[in-house]
Amino acid sequence: MPTTNQPPEPARSPDRRSILKYSALAASVPAAGVLLDQFARPATAAASEATYAPVPPTARGPEIPEKGYVVQEVRDRLYWLTDGTYQMIFLVTGEGVVVVDAPPTLGHNILRAIAEVTSEPITHVVYSHHHADHIGAAGIYPRNAVRIAHERTRRLLCEVPDSNRPLPTRVFSDSYWLQVGDQTLKLTYKGPNHSPDNIYIYAPRQRVLMLVDVVFPGWVPFKNLAMSTDIPAWIDAHDEALDFPFTTYVGGHLTRLGTRQDVEIQREYMRDLEGSARRAIAEVDPTPMFAQYPDNPWAVFKTYMDAVTQHATDRMVPAWTGRLGAADVFTYDNAFAMFEALRIDYGVLGPFGVRP
Repeated sequence: MPTTNQPPEPARSPDRRSILKYSALAASVPAAGVLLDQFARPATAAASEATYAPVPPTARGPEIPEKGYVVQEVRDRLYWLTDGTYQMIFLVTGEGVVVVDAPPTLGHNILRAIAEVTSEPITHVVYSHHHADHIGAAGIYPRNAVRIAHERTRRLLCEVPDSNRPLPTRVFSDSYWLQVGDQTLKLTYKGPNHSPDNIYIYAPRQRVLMLVDVVFPGWVPFKNLAMSTDIPAWIDAHDEALDFPFTTYVGGHLTRLGTRQDVEIQREYMRDLEGSARRAIAEVDPTPMFAQYPDNPWAVFKTYMDAVTQHATDRMVPAWTGRLGAADVFTYDNAFAMFEALRIDYGVLGPFGVRP
């Protein structure tokens, strides 16, 4: 049975999805707008020609030594472990070690890093969410360790059995306080965001918040807004994260620890991206695309989507290169994800919809 040892928090209502019917495709075209050169440069062509901008100093983290990882005490025996691409944390409690996640890129280096700082055994394992790139090495932990996750994580792991991701032995629905020795973690579920089961992991004593695949300190989000399953909720997670009184942020990825300012900066990037996508929807004129592909509606629609995405990207990249790492690498993909979210989640249909 799902367990909770705190009063339940209000659950997020799922966002209603609006579906753009094909019949709306030819409903209307704008009287005026922007027509890009050849409608849009294909993303694949752009990638093949790319020389990426230098990584700004604000995106750089500690140098990874030859052994392949850095283990660093954040404060009060809460440790951060990274290989420069993936991250996790663990706590030394006096009665055993609590580990959060198990990225396969770290693998057995997790056990080596823990052994560097303590001889205590691993007694508790927390899963941030079910994705294999973050817990796919969880099979290295002791079989008798208590494994804690959200109830949806267990359900999702049952759908695709994987011996490298043993099922949790303890699940919760809304919130869960984990007390081991003199260390405490509060686990909170606020609804889907990056994945259907992603949770907030907060260490109140250390004021550390771990929220995986939402904010990427110093960098733009990964491709397609971190491949998130619920873009509106993923965007809202920026504000929800800032509701926690943290000073240190662990995002699960890339080069360094984060701060509240990192969350605020990525939120600014997201607001700018939304504004750029909305502007592109209003300004790109699909009229010539109907003429070019009169009997191929998918070609019309793809050409329009590429054009809107490129239009938004062309505005974003100069503004964010140098502020966030890889602004020129993934902004095109993120602009596409934002455009699709505006279209199907928020109902910003533009010239292909029934709204004026």
